[in-house]
Amino acid sequence: MSFTDYFVICTGTSDRMIDALAKSVIEDIRSKFKKKGKQQGFSRDGWVIVDFGDIILHLFSPDQRDFYQLEELWEDGKVLLRLQ
Repeated sequence: MSFTDYFVICTGTSDRMIDALAKSVIEDIRSKFKKKGKQQGFSRDGWVIVDFGDIILHLFSPDQRDFYQLEELWEDGKVLLRLQ
């Protein structure tokens, strides 16, 4: 049994960028797919999660992404797309 189908993992270089990414994705998904996202966490802490049910968006600061290394935790998962 899985709790989600996909993780999207992103890095924002500032609190403002993380907040802007979260806001933009929430608005875009709501308008295009009529799905509400539940946001948790604070950009000032370096990690914001937006839960859309079947997709979970992780927005990290560079330090928090290096610390938690979700890609390593979920290394058995299939990577669909990697952008650098």
